[in-house]
Amino acid sequence: MPGSAPGEHGTAGGAHFAFTDRWGGVSAVPYEQLNLGGAVGDDPAAVRANRARAAEALGLEAAGVVWMNQVHGRDVAVVDGVWGERPAPEVDAVVTARRGLALAVLTADCVPVLLADPAAGVCAAAHAGRPGMAAGVVPAAVEAMVRLGADPSRITARTGPAVCGRCYEVPEALRAEVAGAEPAAYAETGWGTPAVDVVAGVHAQLERLGVTDRQVSDVCTLESPDHFSYRREGTTGRLAGYVWLDR
Repeated sequence: MPGSAPGEHGTAGGAHFAFTDRWGGVSAVPYEQLNLGGAVGDDPAAVRANRARAAEALGLEAAGVVWMNQVHGRDVAVVDGVWGERPAPEVDAVVTARRGLALAVLTADCVPVLLADPAAGVCAAAHAGRPGMAAGVVPAAVEAMVRLGADPSRITARTGPAVCGRCYEVPEALRAEVAGAEPAAYAETGWGTPAVDVVAGVHAQLERLGVTDRQVSDVCTLESPDHFSYRREGTTGRLAGYVWLDR
């Protein structure tokens, strides 16, 4: 694993985006192998080792990555450095205007959203689960970026591995509630029952905001054995998405 970037990764105009898969780490079952989540019951030493491996593979310093305490809300933290000894705040998006500072988001079915405007030197990472998408965490992150000088027409957006609308079955009442907040999230499973498409909801929000440079991962976490899925496994690890800008 060290020396080769995990999962999906790419660059765009000085912005770097990466999404991990579950392989190449040291965690034991049921977190095998590259669990990057520190609040799922895994051995903390294994999580630290995994975060170090992932950072090394991406050319980053593990101690220089900004993480969040994610709570399925829409709050955003604007940061200019790591938390250090302070606990990570309860937010679902982090935004920075500091080049070289890597931001990270943890997921295991929710949508990891990475955003960057290299010309303005601003990037963001957001955790868009069903509640956060409906509450508008991604628009809140874009609004915070704009306040730091970003222009939606210049923002590059990448969404990583997540449960797809064909697999995310929910009760009819919940589908109606989510679709009331974001109509694009209305979906049906592959077997004809009510579903929510969080990825489609996120991209519809970005489109309305004027973000046209968007890419979607083709990985459904529920279907992929190479990725963690909370809906499939219950107790399991967490994937990570990373974004940073060239200094």
